[in-house]
Amino acid sequence: MKALMFGWEFPPHILGGLGTASYGLTKGMWECGNMDITFVIPKPFGDEDRDFAHIIGTSQVPVAWRDVTREYVESRIGKVMDPDLYFRLRDHIYADFNYMRTNDLGCIEFSGRYPDNLLEEINNYSITAGVIARTVDCDIIHSHDWLTYPAGIHAKQVTGKPLVIHVHATDYDRSRGNVNPTVFNIERDGMIHADHIITVSNLTRQTVIERYGIDPAKVTTVHNAVVPLSQELLDVEVSKPKEKVVTFLGRITMQKGPEYFVEAAAKVLKNDRNVRFVMAGSGDMMDKMITLAAERGIADRFHFPGFQKGRQVYEMLKASDVYIMPSVSEPFGISPLEAMQMGVPSIISKQSGCAEILDNVIKTDYWDIDAMADAIHSIITYPAMYEQLREDGLAEVAGITWDKAGRKVIDIYNKVLNR
Repeated sequence: MKALMFGWEFPPHILGGLGTASYGLTKGMWECGNMDITFVIPKPFGDEDRDFAHIIGTSQVPVAWRDVTREYVESRIGKVMDPDLYFRLRDHIYADFNYMRTNDLGCIEFSGRYPDNLLEEINNYSITAGVIARTVDCDIIHSHDWLTYPAGIHAKQVTGKPLVIHVHATDYDRSRGNVNPTVFNIERDGMIHADHIITVSNLTRQTVIERYGIDPAKVTTVHNAVVPLSQELLDVEVSKPKEKVVTFLGRITMQKGPEYFVEAAAKVLKNDRNVRFVMAGSGDMMDKMITLAAERGIADRFHFPGFQKGRQVYEMLKASDVYIMPSVSEPFGISPLEAMQMGVPSIISKQSGCAEILDNVIKTDYWDIDAMADAIHSIITYPAMYEQLREDGLAEVAGITWDKAGRKVIDIYNKVLNR
């Protein structure tokens, strides 16, 4: 079966959980066999793992004709795209886009991130999707998250092939209910045009049904998973401080509930100053959290190391005694599973999708800083509790694999295709 997937991130260049999930699911589906997957992203760098998917960058897709030689194309984009594919794509330009800002290859430039002109990039991405869909043969189209829904809709209109959209989050999660109407309309438009909708949790499924008015029969939950870690990452060496270390790792935004982490830390430190708290990540609330830690008199016990990626994430986790995810509304949340893989006991909010499948963690309401502080205190104080959460967590997460999620997605494809 041939799937044409549209995504926005792909490792090793990721800015959040979307890229990690896209990679894991794609690889898991490939491991199930008989899958030929083309994965489209705005801007590849050439170091993506291409063993299980054909990577196409929309920044190398021509939308305006340029009379160039194969040698020139090779010199310009040979690192990220086969020149032959460039010419095949060029043969399927479907309109005159010379009025747009294009480069010497007739391609639109993309940041590969989440720039201030994000809506413009989403629109441009959907334009390139028309060229790709006319060039790349597929049985089904799969769009990951709202950024790529317009591209998926365009590809469906071009090919007549069914569209599956994958809801990794909604704007209700990101905004704590203060929804951006433009984003909401893009999300709902994708849901209406989709032949089937996959959500990463039952929590998200209910949001799609209740907030967007979608027929429940059209929406299926496929929980996320984790890629087994290499022995190199499992054995990563770090210098561990004498104090206990409690870690928050993620975007420092209102969706992730960072203020509850700081308030819980303040309660723990009232009784035990022999603890360090780490808030790793970046986001629009970072300065507020630095100020809040200072106001609570715990700045000397708090660390803000910034955005972590790749090996840094696992070094951070290896140095930790407790991992905490106090998200206000978390569609899934892969990071606690990654912490459990490293043998770190985890505390998660009941308002997270991963709470639906994890048993060997402590679950609290995101707003219950007393319960959160009690849980932190118990784990760092009682070795038996720490060891049980550690060992049972390792065993549990070992069974949460992407090939199982991939099989469920393939079953959905077959259902949509009436196979």
